[in-house]
Amino acid sequence: MAEELTDKQKIEIAKWFLINSPPGEIKFVAKDIRSVLKDDNAYETAASESFPLYNKSHLICLQLPDRSGDVLVTSFSEIDQNEYLDPRTAQVVKVDHVKQVCTEMRPANDEELPSAYIEEYRCALDAESIKYISEAYPKGFSSVYCVSGKDVEEPGSDFELVIVISAARHSPQNFCNGSWRSIWNIEFKDDLQMVEVSGRMQVGAHYFEEGNVQLDAKHECKDSTILQVTIRDNMSWLSSQLASLSPQLSPDDCAISLINIIRHHETEYLASLQASYSNLPDTTFKDLRRKLPVTRTLFPWHNTMQFSLTRDITRELGIGK
Repeated sequence: MAEELTDKQKIEIAKWFLINSPPGEIKFVAKDIRSVLKDDNAYETAASESFPLYNKSHLICLQLPDRSGDVLVTSFSEIDQNEYLDPRTAQVVKVDHVKQVCTEMRPANDEELPSAYIEEYRCALDAESIKYISEAYPKGFSSVYCVSGKDVEEPGSDFELVIVISAARHSPQNFCNGSWRSIWNIEFKDDLQMVEVSGRMQVGAHYFEEGNVQLDAKHECKDSTILQVTIRDNMSWLSSQLASLSPQLSPDDCAISLINIIRHHETEYLASLQASYSNLPDTTFKDLRRKLPVTRTLFPWHNTMQFSLTRDITRELGIGK
């Protein structure tokens, strides 16, 4: 007889399923989990611990309570477990993670916001990212955060900005959901006269019409270069984009160069994904099938009458007489 699971084991199993739900489907999974558990206390414990992790990892976008804009739920915007900063509007919202809605909103405190000097760079990068998102991800959202050095008041110190991009397309009525998530860390290192750009991109998709196929593709990239005072004339290749970033450049010039770098990497990665998946039927899918049966000979579909089973069935059913 199978041993009964403890309440703790049930909660841990429920949490695993919730956290690993496909893009946009955690509420559907939660409904099934609740009906299977038949224990409201266990379900509520699992949900309260899983939804915040899921929402942050999937970079979900929620509408502000006054409908004036949207806020991304990320670890970079998290002030505490339920409060998240929207740097674009300088507002802090309270989030109900399980319902996935914003419930309250307040102005951000001074200590929750970067200095005026850093805010110039953050705002310029935010403005350029909005332009890029409108071109590349029509249903996408972006936000820019200062994660290090937010109290820097003037040139001469290091600071770090993060650009978060999130785009999702949910169509459960058509049995498919998908998401794009990318995070770009941009470190300005004044002492080394260097800027470092590192990106993490992730694509998730789920197709479940008469089956269950999931995609979870990830890619990371890094770039770094010495900061130079002189801007190169040729801005078309990646290294010149990085080389053009210097302490003397305006925030607007820096933002344009950085977004060009991001555009280059994301376009390149999406193109590689498209090429890979267009070849799936002729490569990966064929490799998943046995090339020959255990007899090591191809099945003669053109002449099945050579098999006794076929002859017996034909004779019993009186076919071909």
